[in-house]
Amino acid sequence: MMQITLGPLLYFWPKAEVMEFYAQAAQHPAIDRIYLGEAVCSRRQQLRTSDWIGLAKDLRDAGKEVVLTAQALLESESDLKALRRLISEAGGMIEANDLGAVKIACDQGLGFVAGPHLNIYNEHTLAFFAAQGAKRWLPPLEVAGKVIEDLHRTRPAGMETEVFAFGKLPLAFSARCFTARHYGLNKDDCQFKCLDHPEGMLVNTREGQHFLTLNGIQTMSAQTFSLLAQMPELLEQGIDAVRISPQPAHTFEILEAFDRARSGEAAGDDAAWAPDGLVNGFWFGRAGIVQQAA
Repeated sequence: MMQITLGPLLYFWPKAEVMEFYAQAAQHPAIDRIYLGEAVCSRRQQLRTSDWIGLAKDLRDAGKEVVLTAQALLESESDLKALRRLISEAGGMIEANDLGAVKIACDQGLGFVAGPHLNIYNEHTLAFFAAQGAKRWLPPLEVAGKVIEDLHRTRPAGMETEVFAFGKLPLAFSARCFTARHYGLNKDDCQFKCLDHPEGMLVNTREGQHFLTLNGIQTMSAQTFSLLAQMPELLEQGIDAVRISPQPAHTFEILEAFDRARSGEAAGDDAAWAPDGLVNGFWFGRAGIVQQAA
C-alpha cells in the first residue's frame, strides 16, 4: 500500500509544542514514516541534537519508521558535525538535500532519501543518485505530474518515489535570513523572530495578493499545495508514498483524509485546512500559484 509520510518540520515552534506534536504523531495510525530533524536553519535550537536523537528512538519504539532530515544548506563544519552525530547516535536512513549530506551517507555506506532540493529533473540524474546509494527520491516541487509519472516508470530498480502532497511549498533557500531582515536584525542576532510566526510571514503583492511566505532563510509559497484530489491518479501511477508537511493546525485531520483517499474513499474538501488558499498549478505544468480543478 502507498505510504503516508510526515515530512520534516519546516517552521520554528517552541520545544514543548514540538514534543507534543510528535507524541501525537507516534500514536497516529495513518503515519508510516516520519522525517525528523532541523531542515531549515542551524540557529533554530529549541531542540538540540540530543533531543532529535531521543525523539527518533521514541518514535521507533512506537513502531514508526524514522528518517533523519539534513538541512538544505549545510554551511559550516558545526552543521556537518551535528549531522554526523545524529546519524551515529540515532541511526537509520537520512534525507539528503545537499551534496554534503550525500557525501556523508556515501562515506558511511548508508542508503539515503534524495530530497526535493537535490534537483532531480531527469532519469540520468536519478540514476546518478541511485548509484550513490539513494533508495527513495522526491521530485523537485515545481515538476509537473506527467514528468514525475515518466521518471517513476523508468526509475532504477529498487528506487521508491515519494511525492510532496500537502503543505506550503519550500521553494528556495538563502544564506540571508529574510525574517531577521524584516525586523532590521542581522542573521547572527535574529532574536529568534521565527518563533513569532508559526507558519511563516506572508508577503503580498502591491495589489494585495498573497504571493510568498518568508520562513527565516527559506522562501515558501503563500498558498497551500494540495494533491488530495489527485490521489486516485497517484495511486494509479503506483507512487510509493505521499508527504504531508507538518502544519500549525489540522495536521492529523489532513493525514486522516489522505489515509481515506489511499483506501479509495472520497477525498473530501481540503479548503478548510488552507486559510490562505490552495494551489496545485505545478502538478499540471502551470504556474505554481494556480489552482486547477481536478
